[in-house]
Amino acid sequence: MTERSTVHSVTYDLLRTLKLTTVFGNPGSTEQTFLQDFPEDFTYVLALQEASVIAMADAFAQVTRRPALVNVHSSAGVGNAVGNLVAAYHGNTPLIITSGQ
Repeated sequence: MTERSTVHSVTYDLLRTLKLTTVFGNPGSTEQTFLQDFPEDFTYVLALQEASVIAMADAFAQVTRRPALVNVHSSAGVGNAVGNLVAAYHGNTPLIITSGQ
């Protein structure tokens, strides 16, 4: 097992423990390593743009009453996400957001 595989395994195990097995995102090249060997028991919800990613995760978190895990593409992706992120913040929606870089 490579060092990268070990890190991913630990990360995925932590996410499983926290019941965060649904990931919302719009992947780019910087997210490839995270998506390599993506576990079968996880669900990746793909959107075409980060504003949609945040909106879907916001709705998911409100319906399930649990935090949603979001991965947006770096730089421009974060910029595209900001508007809906502000709306989620004002709605007190629990989101965990990561970015590619």
